[in-house]
Formats: sequence, C-alpha cells, structure tokens
Amino acid sequence: MPEPTSFVDLRIRRFLSERITPAIYREREPLTVTAWDVPGEPVPYAEAVTQEFRPFTVGEEWSRPWGTTWFHLTGTVPADWTTEGTAIEIVLDLGFVKGHPGFQAEGLVWDTDGNIVKAVEPFNNAVPLSVRPGDTIDLYVEAASNPDVQGESIYAPTELGDLATSGDEPLYRTRVMDIGLRDIAVWELAQDIWTLDGLWRELGEELPRRAEILRGLERAIDAVEPDDVAGTAPAGREALAPLLASPAYASAHRLIAVGHAHIDSAWLWPVRETIRKCARTFSNVLALMDENDEFFFACSSAQQFAWMKEFYPELFTRIKARVLEGRFVPVGGMWVESDTNLPGGEAMARQFVTGKGFFLREFGIDTPEVWLPDSFGYSAAMPQVVRASGSRYFLTQKPSWNETNVMPHHTFHWEGIDGTRVFTHFPPVDSYNATLSAEDLHRAQRQYKEKGEANTSLVPFGYGDGGGGPTREMVAAAERTRSLEGSPTVEMASPVDFFERAEAELPKPPVWSGELYLEFHRGTYTSQARTKRGNRRSEHLLREAELWATAATIRAGAEYPTAELEDAWHTVLLNQFHDILPGSSIAWVYQVAEEQYERVAGVLEGIIERSLAALAGAGDRALLANAGPYAVDGVSALGGSVAVVSSSGTSAVRVDRSGDTIALENGLVRVVIDADGLVSSLYDLRAERELVAPGERAGELWIYRDTPAQWDAWDIDVHYQRHGTAIRAFDSIEVVSEDDAAATVRITRSRGESTFVQEFTLTAGRPTLDLTTTIDWHERQKLLKLAFPLDVHAERASSEIQFGHIHRPTHVNTSWDAARFETSAHRWVHVGEPGYGVAVANDSTYGHDITRSTRDADRGGDGGTTTLVRESLLRAPTFPDPHADQGRHVLRTAIRVGADVLEAAAEGYRLNVPPRAVTGGADIAPLLTVDDPAVVVEAVKLAEDGSGDVIVRLYEARGSKARASLTAGFAFASVTETDLLERDVEPTALVSSSDGAGPVSLSLRPFHLVTLRFHGVTAS
Repeated sequence: MPEPTSFVDLRIRRFLSERITPAIYREREPLTVTAWDVPGEPVPYAEAVTQEFRPFTVGEEWSRPWGTTWFHLTGTVPADWTTEGTAIEIVLDLGFVKGHPGFQAEGLVWDTDGNIVKAVEPFNNAVPLSVRPGDTIDLYVEAASNPDVQGESIYAPTELGDLATSGDEPLYRTRVMDIGLRDIAVWELAQDIWTLDGLWRELGEELPRRAEILRGLERAIDAVEPDDVAGTAPAGREALAPLLASPAYASAHRLIAVGHAHIDSAWLWPVRETIRKCARTFSNVLALMDENDEFFFACSSAQQFAWMKEFYPELFTRIKARVLEGRFVPVGGMWVESDTNLPGGEAMARQFVTGKGFFLREFGIDTPEVWLPDSFGYSAAMPQVVRASGSRYFLTQKPSWNETNVMPHHTFHWEGIDGTRVFTHFPPVDSYNATLSAEDLHRAQRQYKEKGEANTSLVPFGYGDGGGGPTREMVAAAERTRSLEGSPTVEMASPVDFFERAEAELPKPPVWSGELYLEFHRGTYTSQARTKRGNRRSEHLLREAELWATAATIRAGAEYPTAELEDAWHTVLLNQFHDILPGSSIAWVYQVAEEQYERVAGVLEGIIERSLAALAGAGDRALLANAGPYAVDGVSALGGSVAVVSSSGTSAVRVDRSGDTIALENGLVRVVIDADGLVSSLYDLRAERELVAPGERAGELWIYRDTPAQWDAWDIDVHYQRHGTAIRAFDSIEVVSEDDAAATVRITRSRGESTFVQEFTLTAGRPTLDLTTTIDWHERQKLLKLAFPLDVHAERASSEIQFGHIHRPTHVNTSWDAARFETSAHRWVHVGEPGYGVAVANDSTYGHDITRSTRDADRGGDGGTTTLVRESLLRAPTFPDPHADQGRHVLRTAIRVGADVLEAAAEGYRLNVPPRAVTGGADIAPLLTVDDPAVVVEAVKLAEDGSGDVIVRLYEARGSKARASLTAGFAFASVTETDLLERDVEPTALVSSSDGAGPVSLSLRPFHLVTLRFHGVTAS
C-alpha cells in the first residue's frame, strides 16, 4: 500500500538534507589559513599580498562591518584521493547566514599570479580547481564583511548603513575553509531529486504524473543505502531516469531562460562595494561558462563593464572574449539601470548615448533590447527614447509589484506619448531573481496572459540585487526541464533569441498606451530631497555648460572640454540608478552622491564661466546669459544681452498694507496674503478671475503621518491622507523687500524643532507668483506637502515628463485612477479648462498629487470645482537611512496664472535655468533661434566622435503638429537627421535646409523628438 503523501514528503526532504547533501563531498581536508585585516577601504590584490599575514584559525571572527580581510589559503591535495567520478574543489563558508544571498559576507578568490579564480557566496561557496592529488594549493581570498542591513526586518531603523556609525564589532565567524572531493554522482542525484520534488508539488492531485513522481522518489530513496550514499547514488539516479526522460506536453509553455544577476549599482551597500560585487558575480559567470557550453548570461549596465575595465582588466579581457562569443550578452544599452520617472529628457537620452556608445566601442555591439526589470515605474516618454536610440525591444518586471491592479498583458506593444511603439515583454515568472524552481516555472505558465495566441516567455535566473548570479544548480535545473512531462519547457538562450521568437509568434500584439505606472513605491518621487536637487541642478548645469562651450568653440576658438563633460555626465548618470536617485539607499550612498554633485557643479560652473567670458569678450557691460529655450526678461533664448524689464507705470509692483493683510500687485496679478500668512487671493487682473477656491487658501504647508505598511523610503500609502495637519501658526510676517521691480513677503513658522520660512515674491512684468520655501527639517516619518486649491475645473492634469507631458485624470473613476494617488512630474504641472489654465512650476520637486472636488451647493458651496494641486516637498523615512532628509532645504515654486502648457514649460525652464550675470563687451548672439515656441531646443553640443559637428536635440512641446524654421547662428555645410547616437537616419522631421546659411525647415508630429547634426561648422 502506498505511503500517505505527507509522509513521503517528509521522508524525501529529510533524506535529501540528512543523507544526500552531506555526502556530496566524499572527503574534506582543512587548509592552512593566515589573514590580514585591511585597516581602511579595500586595496588592490598587488598591495594586499605584500602585507604581513597573521595565523588564523577557522572559527575565528573577522572584520568589522564594511571591512575587508584577506585570507591566504595553502595546503596539499591528499595523494590518496581518487579522481574518478569526482572533482576537487575549495569549499569556503565565511560565516554565511541563512537567506539574503548578496546582502552579507562574500569573497573573491585569487591565484598567486593575481588572476581572479571565482567568488564565494552564501549559496555558491565552492571553487573548482584544476589540480590533482599531490598538488599544492596556494590561493588568496578577499573577503568582504558587508552587513545585512535588512536583517530580520526591512523596516527597522539601523545605523549599519553609514560607515561612521556601523560599529567595530566583527559580524562573521568563519566555519569552513577546506579542500573538498565532490562526488559528481551524488551531486547529480541531489539535482534530480530537487527537480522532481518541486514538480510534483505543482501538479494537481488528480494527475497521474504527480503520483508517478512520488512513487519514483520513494523508489530512489529505497535504492540509496544511507551508509553508502556514494556507492548507491547511481542506483538512485537509475530509479529516477525514466521520470526525467518523459518528454513535455506539446502544449507546455515555453520558457527562454537567461542567466542574470540584477546587481544594484548601489542600494544597501555603497557604489565602491558594487564594483567588487560585479567582479565576484562576473567571475562566477565565467566559471559557469567554462563548465556549460549552453549557458547564456545577460548584463545590462555599461557602467559595470566600465568598472571591470578600469579596476579588473584581466577579468574584463575574459569577459570581452565571452561577449564576442555571444554568450556574455550586453543588454539594456543604458549606462545604468536608471530610474525613468525622475531623470530629465536629455539625461535619459544620454543614458543610451553613453551606454550604447560604450558597447559599440568596446565590443562592436548595438544592443537591440532595453533591460529595466526593477525601476519604479516607466515614463510614457520611454518608447520614443528607446526607438530613437536604435533599440527595438523593452523588458521590465516591476509592474508585477502593483498593489491594486494587474497588468493585462505580458507581451505587447507599448505606445508612448508621441505614438511610437516598442515591442515589450513583462516576464510572467514575476521575478528577476528566479532559481528555475518548479514553482517559478509553473507560475510563469499559469500567469502568462497571451495564452491561445502565443506561448513563449522569458525567465531571468540568478541571484541578484546584491549579486552572485546563476549557480550550477540552476543550470542543472534548466537541463532537467528542457523537456519534462508536467513542466514548462526550458531553453537557455540569449534575450534577443527570445524577442525574435516572441515577435514572430505574436505578429499583432495588444497595445498599452501611456506610462507604466507602478502602484507601489510612490515615495521615491520625494525621498532624499538633496540628491534629487543635486540631480536637477546638475542636469541644467550640463545643459548650460555644453551650450556655452559649443558656442565658445565655434565663435572664439576655445577648446571644447570633452573630458570634463564626459566625467560629469558619467557621475550624473550613475546617480540616476533606480535605487540612488529615488532615495531608497543607505546613508553612505547619499553622502557620496552629494559630494559628487558638489564636485560636478564646481567643474561645470568653471566651464560656463570660461565659455561666457570668451563669448562676451572684454568690457564692463552687465549682461544676462540665457541658456533656456524661452526668452526671459527680454533676453533671447540661447543668447545673452542686457535684461529689459519694465518696472514703471502699470507694470510696477505695488504693496498695499490693509489691516492684517498684505496685497501685492503688478498690473497682471494681485496677491493677497492674509493674517495667517497664507494666500487668500490670487487674482488674474487680465482675465478678471479669482484663482484661489472659495473658502480656501493657497501656499499652505500640510504635514502628514507617513508610516507605510512596508518599505519606508519607497512607499507612500494612501492612508496618509487621513492624518494631515495644516501648519498655520506663524512666528512673523514681514515685507522684506519692496520697490517697483519686485516685492517679497516673508512668513516664518515653527513646528517642534522644525522651522519653515516662505517668501512670496511678485515681480514687475510677470503674471507669476514666486515662492521660496526654506525648511529646517527635523521630523520623523512625516510627509510635507505644499497646497494650492485652485478655482479651476480641470478634468485632467498635465505633468511634464521627458520631451513632453502626460495627461492624468483628476477623478477616480476606475481602480487604475484611484491607485494613481501620487504622481511624478518634472519642472511643471498644468491644470485648466478650455481657454484657461494655471501652471505650478518647481526647481527640484518631483512628487505631486492633483485631485478635484465639487463645492456642493446643497452644503453651502457655490457648485463649482476646486482643483487641488499639491507638491510633495519632503519626507522623513527611517529605513534604510534613519536620518533621511534631516536639515536645511530650499525649494522654489512658481504659480503662473492664465497659462497654457507652453507658458507652463517656459516657467519651468525659468526656474531651472535662470539667466546668469555676465560682464563683457558685447551681446552674445543666440546660437540657434526657432520661430515656433512649441519647438523646444533641449540640448546643443559637439558631436561624440570629435568631428566638430554640432548636435541639436529638440522636441515638440505642445502636443500637436508643428512646423518651424530653425536658424543657426553659425555657418555649416549641411544638416542631417540622426538617432540619439548621432548616426544618420531617414528624416522624419527635416523638411529642407539651405546648406551653409539659411534656416532649416522642420515638420514635427506631437511630442516628436528630433536630433539634428550640423556638418562642416564654422563661425559665421
């Protein structure tokens, strides 16, 4: 009579853990160990091996958090070991804790010639050796004592994320440092059992195959003698062989398995440790390729390849050989796996210019697929950027984390704001760290949405986040499930193999239009405000530096600062990684990022100063240089001259103190600040329209309880809305400046240890109220928002994204609308009704929520609509950085009345690229002029190839077709249209040009992104 399933289950697991696994190594011999503790930051191999190593006993503790200990291992392979059916390996256990591979101790093994052999990780701790009995062992291990910052809870505040506060007590105690003799038959039997044991658990109780596997596993256990596992393992394998040989059903789901190691370029470790993680993981991958000819590995970030080239040249040479062989596959085409919500348009383009440029130079490979499994939502501008870079495919995984709604497709066309579509896959395995377990494979088969029309999906496998990558056990699982009855089929191949098959299989895929909004991690639009401010400022300094350096090169013969600009871009692009810029890393990461932004700013300010001095020439005229795409105060876009601001007559600013209120007026706008220091009236004098909703006040700071259920720095949960308090008490209200040109009212408030200073400024000639908010922030687990309740009936809000804007509803008709309660925007948002709108611009804020409500007449309201625009200014999460955002912040906001989306864009540029003062002898003629304000020049630079050609990137900003003439302020021989990588393409916007002088005629579709290359450039 067959035994009950539950009994067989226990018997299988116990027999595997207590009999088979311990027998994988027939013999073990301890190595002789000495050690050297690195006193500070990690050092290269050549320096480490010259140090004085002390005797070390296995079982000792080693190294403080974030420390490094070098172990020297020596010994001799016993002469009596047999090599038949075995493999000689080093087996190391540095004190690994259960779970969390890549989040704790790791080691890199070197030979005495300074070459990397392989890494050791928690679930990958064996190092195969090409030695024989009697041979000597002489190896070094660079062991990193990285703390597990998550520990047993991903929510508890910890000081381990800062080197200065992480402590000095050792974290790990070594357990094993041996030479081992691995029994190959026993190891293979363990893989057989693991595969079949996982499979029967996924099969329905009614299926004969389930019972067949259980009975077969029973027979295998009966065939293996517990006291002679090595001698009887072949009999156990023979019992299982028929089960493993039974082929898959013809209708089984087909999985393309791609080796992968999603290595976060920083997260719960600093960038410096990521560099070592890459070396460890890539050495594991190369060792696995030596063992298996069918194994492919995809690596996405050009930055990580560049690190290997710089810091591990011998390893990079080996990687390059496998790349050229086609098995170590560069994918993604970006410098890093960037966030896509927060980087600006040109920065997103440069992720591809820089990343794909590296792959082309180093390997001659133009990556066709974009690989972003883990970013926190995907901008609707991405399809156009992907296609403009020359790529055809897009892969992501993160939408499977949605809290509310399930994505309706796994393979589909993703359509961007301009209508561009990119073939996209969303692996139904719901993981970018799969192990190829039966659970993984069946989940993919069960969830695949395109059943009946297609039947192939991709599964990325390998330990990731903290690295480690695929293991030989995972490869063994792939081999056993190539065609196995009851299981999806598995084939190891490259990503492009998958995409080409999927595209052929599904010639008319469904379409998803717009952003891939992640219904999770909404706090990443706000956390770590200093880094977000550093990113925004760096992006615009780079714009200025490239524009003015290009002009100075053409007109003044200056040397273009290629190396300085490239270095600055590399820094900015790295810090746009999806766990740095979003604010979800440890404190150490932000300390470094903020230092880097300061360095970048210094370099770029120097380039700008030198370039403008060369352009303006000698003299003492006070000029303003405007690098923005719109004229400001009479100064032309992309040029420099004396500002022309009318501050007389009806345009002059007047201040009226009446009782407890202060009114500011400039002939365009009247602003009333009430006795509480809040804006009780914002009146558009031209439209004769009040914009503050009845009974409301604008410019009000609200503070909310911010205690998400899960990931502190990542999440804002909707329940925050139930726990808000307005900060209304004030310390002082005063007019701090007042003349015809401008007037400023300052309000100071306090709350506990935090202070809030708001300065409202009205300037002559501008229909805009400027607000500077200076905060000394000492809250914990709080969210600070700045509110503008507007008397505007807006059915949707427009938010700037890369190269355009996106419309989002202000209502919550559907669950998709309701889940989108916090959104990201770049420099501006716009709300309006037909014929009238209001813009709210910012200089460093990304998080917003925009809703509308009806002022119910039955309850005393006027029946109108209030559209509430709120900026999320600051948060104070306590994990992973327990001191996030503490201290001083300065944030700027502008509210422009009577604005359309182009005027909103102009405000955004004015705040972010303000004209800068220059002293010189002559005006700076605009380098380019465009006759249609909807066509925005986003970047001007010299070509990447050093030819001296000028590259101009522009886009249509209104969201409608546009025809424009672009006039260059320099002579050129010809102009062509290119992709982002500056390679000529068939024109899509370029209509005609008068080579050498005349204007360039352009025709753009809505939100069209265009790159132009001016050849043969000379000063005009």
